[in-house]
Parts: sequence; structure tokens; C-alpha cells
Amino acid sequence: MPAPPEAPDLTGAGPAEVLRRIFGYDSFRGSQQDIIETVVEGRDALVLMPTGGGKSLCYQIPALVRPGTGVVISPLIALMQNQVDALRALGVRADFLNSTLTMDQRRMVEQEFVGGRLDMLYLAPEALGTPGVQQLLDRGKISLFAIDEAHCVSQWGHDFRPDYLQLSMLHERWPDVPRIALTATATSATHAEIATRLKLSDAKHFVASFDRPNIQYRIVPKDGPQQQLLELLRTEHRGDAGIVYCLSRASVEKTAEFLSREGIPALPYHAGLDAGVRARNQSRFLREEGLVMVATVAFGMGIDKPDVRFVAHLDLPKSVEGYYQETGRAGRDGQPSTAWLAYGYNDVVQQRRMIEQSEGDLAHKRSLSTHLDAMLALCETVQCRRVQLLNYFGEEAKACGNCDTCLTAPEQWDGTIPAQKLLSTILRLHRERNRKYGVGKAVDVLLGRETDETRRGRHQELSTWGIGADLNEAQWRSVARQLIAQGLLAVEGDYSVLVLTDGSREVLGRQRTVMLRTEPKRPSKSRSRSSASAAGGVKAAPADLDPADAPLFEKLRTWRGATAKEQAVPAYIVFNDATLKQIAARKPSSLAELATVSGVGEAKLARYGDAVLAVLAE
Repeated sequence: MPAPPEAPDLTGAGPAEVLRRIFGYDSFRGSQQDIIETVVEGRDALVLMPTGGGKSLCYQIPALVRPGTGVVISPLIALMQNQVDALRALGVRADFLNSTLTMDQRRMVEQEFVGGRLDMLYLAPEALGTPGVQQLLDRGKISLFAIDEAHCVSQWGHDFRPDYLQLSMLHERWPDVPRIALTATATSATHAEIATRLKLSDAKHFVASFDRPNIQYRIVPKDGPQQQLLELLRTEHRGDAGIVYCLSRASVEKTAEFLSREGIPALPYHAGLDAGVRARNQSRFLREEGLVMVATVAFGMGIDKPDVRFVAHLDLPKSVEGYYQETGRAGRDGQPSTAWLAYGYNDVVQQRRMIEQSEGDLAHKRSLSTHLDAMLALCETVQCRRVQLLNYFGEEAKACGNCDTCLTAPEQWDGTIPAQKLLSTILRLHRERNRKYGVGKAVDVLLGRETDETRRGRHQELSTWGIGADLNEAQWRSVARQLIAQGLLAVEGDYSVLVLTDGSREVLGRQRTVMLRTEPKRPSKSRSRSSASAAGGVKAAPADLDPADAPLFEKLRTWRGATAKEQAVPAYIVFNDATLKQIAARKPSSLAELATVSGVGEAKLARYGDAVLAVLAE
């Protein structure tokens, strides 16, 4: 990337002026101003704010206003380059220290820091623990410490990083330097753990709304998940960038290959790949437009790609926190995006088995089970999914009108009798045949299926043989899945056999009514995409853009893509989609008019202004 324009002189500039001149925005959002003023004044802050809520500005602006260099603790070395590129494009003097640098490069960065010629310096948490880096920081002037992805300090969290536990030393070694810890996901328990472990109990705490209204949450029953995913991408997200999460490495590979065969550019990412391959795939995803990354949960933390239009899960996440964190990678630019999950009976069985086989004591396994129960409740709810999701984080909300249960309300039905039939079959198979079975065998008995195994086991003699013909196999599996989710049935052992619980006995004893969810036949789609466009392979115009402006928007995107490629940076570092849409709609005819567009700061106006006006003049 070419050297950025000379850094603007910000001497005496306040937060609002820095926001306008560097970042190109006229006003702060939500609690940003209060957070920034707290840190500028030299006080500590703990910030819980959703992905896409503007967390980075909460430490970047104080670092530019306060004297010295802002030191950012970032957990992923692979993403530091992109974060630094984005700041340099704004005219901010930023750099990083990590293992990717040569000795000469490292020495140069250290000299820039000690000489006071850096606004921002990015470090990995493990680097901060080394005496050499600590001594280096002692030689320079530090404006603040920013601890990004602070939930990594939670020992039983989904992204735990042991190196984060040492970050409490920041206050001990540099007591006069303000600290700001930020995360995009935390329950009240995780919030408290962050404050305790980082010694931020006396800091000012800011908890923003976790609502991401631009994301449409949809959960569908599994029915050939790869084909379901393909239909989603072809009908709603053709040509869009997105992330597909799978539980296993094998599933990642197979899904990436499947999408590629179907003409959708897709790359795999998991811990089993060569480190160089992982780095190249991640770099391509960040820098190219329209790529789909198929990955395990090893991918995604810290991904700062604003135009991810969908996040899909082909397997059940382990917790609501993990699900929220992963789906939050969609729509960071505030534009309409989709969070889609395919969920089935085998997901529940697999997750229960993984908990039983996990390391840790009984308390840890109970914690994992509690997290899974909350995720199952989200999947099985007949209420607004967003309400349930926000309630998990202690936030009250009203029905959103932009999730599948709001758009196509599922019905409930009294499933007490089917539940009794299924539970009675499981009981009889165990008691009368002295064996425990999985759901498949119980369904065979209920449907009266003649197979070699049912004949060998004389299952036809069971009193429940053939009494379930009123439901089909998929419906019976849904009954089993929902009974497990409600704790009325349990999975046991490596072979996923079904066993009764205390709740099961209440149902069999007619002491408990069982209400079950009826799945809608088809999920609703909020953003209409013409079937002609989907069938013909044409990417539909953004829903919030006047169709008359769509051709100009695409010309600007083409220019942006060529410019980004020439500079070897991600396209969004040049301008994001939201800024290009404003340019296409307002059609500025001068640099002064272009400067009024949100997202066009002084450095970008100087670097790209004339080129943008040339595209508009065409």
C-alpha cells in the first residue's frame, strides 16, 4: 500500500473535530461520545457494544486526541495488517509489532514509537507479556491501552485466550494510562468476569443495546442442508460475501467443494489447514468481493469486513453467546443482512455427546449444558427470536417484525399424546427388549416398519407397534428433538441412545402437558430478489438504493475494486458500500460537495476525490 498522505495536524482538536476530519462523520452514535470523553479525560472504561456499533472509534479517537501513542491489544496477528491499512488510509500513523515482521521492520516500528511518530500501535497479548516489549513501552509515551475482544478473558467462554489473563498488569505497571476494554458479546456473568480479571471494577461501564435490527434471524429445520444453503445463496445472496459455519473440518471441506462445484466462489478455513493456506484464504476473503468463507468457529474473531451480507450455520452453535458473536459478523455496515441456521435432531444429539466427552469437572459440564439449553430454547421458540436473543443478554425488547417467527408465525400444538407414544416406546424397548436404542429404532416401531432388526427383536410384539402412523418420520424426529430441548428426554452414551428423565415420567403419568412447535412450510424472505435476477445470475440492486442509481453504484464499485487491487488492500478500506451508495444518490460535482458525504474524511478526499468525480462525470 502506498504511503498515506501526511497526517493531518490535530493539535488542539476535540473528539468531534477528529470524527469529522479523519473519519468523515458528522455525529456520534449511541454512547460513543460519552465513552470517548471518559477515556480522553484519563479514566478507565469497560464497553459492551454489538459488532457494527462503532467500538473501534471509542479508542481510536481518544488515541488521536490524547498525547502519545494508543496501544491496542488485539488477539489475531493475521488481522493486524488490515486494521493498520484501514487507519493509514485515513491518514492515521498506525503500525503493529508481531512475529510477521523482519528484524529491520521491527526496529523501524520501535523507533517510530519511541520517537512519538505513531498514533496507534497494535500488539498481540502474548507479545505484551515479554520483557522486551514492556521495556519498549516504558521508553515511549502511551496515550491509552485498548483491550479489544475483552471477552477472551472469560475462562469458560467461547473464545478464551490464556494470554488475556495477564492484562491486569497494565494498570500495575502503567497506573496513569487509561484503559478501555471492549467486547461485542457478554452476559452479565461474563461482564462481571471481565471487570474482575482485568481489574476494571472501578472503571465506568457502558452497556449498549445488543440489538442488530439490520440482521434478519432465521432458523429452519434441516432437510438436506447443503441444498438449503445453495437455495439461500442463489435466491437471496447471489454475488454476496458471506460466512458459512460448520462444526467439523470434514464438513467445511465438503461444503466448500460443493459450493465451488455449483459456481459459488468458496474457500475453506479450519485449524487443520496449513497456516499459509489459512492466511491466504483469509486474506482473499478480506480483500476480494463476493467470496464465501466456509469455516469452523476458528475463523471470524476480529474480522472487520463490513459488507458480509450473510452468516449461515449448517450445525447448531454451542451457545447463544457464540451464535450472537458469529452472526454479528454480518452487516457491520448497517445494511440488510441474514443470519440463517439449519438445525435438526442430530445436532442436539451431537452436542449432548460432545458435552459428556468434554474435559472439565461436573460444574463445567453443567455450564455447557446450560448454554446449550439456551440455544435450543432460541431454536424452538414460537416467540420473536430477537426478543429471546436480547433477553439472554438481559435486554428487554418488543417483537421485531424482521425474523422468521415474526414474518411467518409458527403454530403450537398439543403434543402430549405423541410425546406419550414416543416415551412409552422408548420405555418398552428398554424394559421388554432389555436394550436402549436411538430415535431411528423408536420411529421404526411407531410407524410399524418391518426391517431385519425389528423382526429379529420381535418388535412387532410391543404394544406401541404401529401406533404412530398419524405422523411421518420427519415429524417424529421433530417431536424427539423438542422433547430433548425441553428436558423431557435425554441422550446417553457414545451411541446416542435415548433415556427417560424425571420429566418423561410426568408426561407418561399424565401430570404434564407438552406443547410443541409446528415448523412453517417455508421460511419468509424479507428482501425480495426477483426470480429473474436470481435465475439469470445477475446480482440484484441493494434494496435501499433507488434503481435509477444502481448503474452508477456499480460503476463506483468497479472503480473501487480496481483501486483496491492496485493498492493491495481490501475494497472496503477505499470506501464502504454505504458511502458509495450516498455518492451514487447525491452525485456530488465538486470536492467540497464530496466532502459532505458520510465516510469521506480529509485523507480519503485528498487521495480519491478526483478519481471519484471522474467516475461521476462519465
